[in-house]
Amino acid sequence: MLTQDLYAVYTRHRLICTDTRKVSPGCLFFALKGERYNGNEFVKQALQAGAAFAVTDSEHNREIPGCIMVPDALQALQNLARYHREQLRIPVIGITGTNGKTTTKELVNSVLSQRYKTHATQGNLNNHIGVPLTLLAIGSDIEIAVIEMGANHVGEIEHLCSIAQPTHGIITNIGKAHLEGFGGVEGVKKAKGELYSFLKTSGGISFVPADCEVLSGMALHYGLKDCVYYGSTPASFAGIRIIENNPFLGIEWTHLNQKHRVNMQLTGTYNRDNILAAVAFGLFFNLSADEINTGLSTYVPGNNRSQVMKTERNIVIGDYYNANPSSMMVALENLEALSAGKKAVILGDMFELGQEAEAEHSKVVQKAMELHAHRCIFIGAAFFAMKTGGAEFYATVDLAIEGLKAKPLAGATVLIKGSRGMKLEELIAFL
Repeated sequence: MLTQDLYAVYTRHRLICTDTRKVSPGCLFFALKGERYNGNEFVKQALQAGAAFAVTDSEHNREIPGCIMVPDALQALQNLARYHREQLRIPVIGITGTNGKTTTKELVNSVLSQRYKTHATQGNLNNHIGVPLTLLAIGSDIEIAVIEMGANHVGEIEHLCSIAQPTHGIITNIGKAHLEGFGGVEGVKKAKGELYSFLKTSGGISFVPADCEVLSGMALHYGLKDCVYYGSTPASFAGIRIIENNPFLGIEWTHLNQKHRVNMQLTGTYNRDNILAAVAFGLFFNLSADEINTGLSTYVPGNNRSQVMKTERNIVIGDYYNANPSSMMVALENLEALSAGKKAVILGDMFELGQEAEAEHSKVVQKAMELHAHRCIFIGAAFFAMKTGGAEFYATVDLAIEGLKAKPLAGATVLIKGSRGMKLEELIAFL
């Protein structure tokens, strides 16, 4: 089936589903394949659950009523999303970077939604499947879309840009993450720079943190002309100063020599540029200072990112959705800057670091120990291999739980951070 013909079906069945457990009556089901699943095996189940049609690339399903045959279901989904994007006449903001993508996306969306009808990436749907799903959820009433784009290999951002076709874009930062897939930091720069390359070619507008030498240098390298620089330099569109971090942030941002103060429900000095990016987008799209401040002050972080939780015994800074060497260091620096009297650190292994894993975990241990926290707890095989005095090392989360049961932690401000696969959220009940 041609993309245009599939689009005609989509216009009658706008709800897209790729998981039979989430099938809704009248939806359009795409039978995608992965390492551990094959959606083609669940086509009958999806149709029986109420899907209007099932898009499949398996010949075994050809005779099943309600099936739409395509050469490749994933490519059909991506082509459909690209075609839908081409029908839209709205600003599309593309966001990528090593750290802060999701927080920046949420902040930008919170600010812009004060004036516009916006649609933003839900959760972490930022890959070759998530971006198409996000685009296909954009209705005719949407005025601005905010699309998060992630990658762990060179070429992925370029591909996602070809689908989302952003008119505006931002790289939040360049850091050490997915080094195994990128082949080092230079690979990260090349991969994230694919957004700059797309915006240069398409005539889009890039938002660049002026205080970041790496990204400012990349902007020059790619020959970007349409740029909005934000930061502390005199030529910046907007600036920011953190005036409180205890543990929530109080900030003062400036534009045209006017200062505006706002208290946030977000912690972490490392979120400085993420907040300022949202301010810059708000100003660019003509929001008032009051609208921008409302968007900032009402944003409550979720999904275990920079979340502050007050338990019966401790104040927990939960930042364990994901972790890499760069985000680990800034999280530890933020804890160090807090005025809390009693601090504790619980860190889990960082994944996908390849040959750099041992060296990077060692640096994190050293930095954490320099804080002289009340307790330093390291969890996971990589950290456990570096077991040394003055700290607690556990090979698994279960063993760490036993350690917390035997020696409860109370009255502390606790930073919990690690890669998603460590499942550090299981510790919360014991804090």
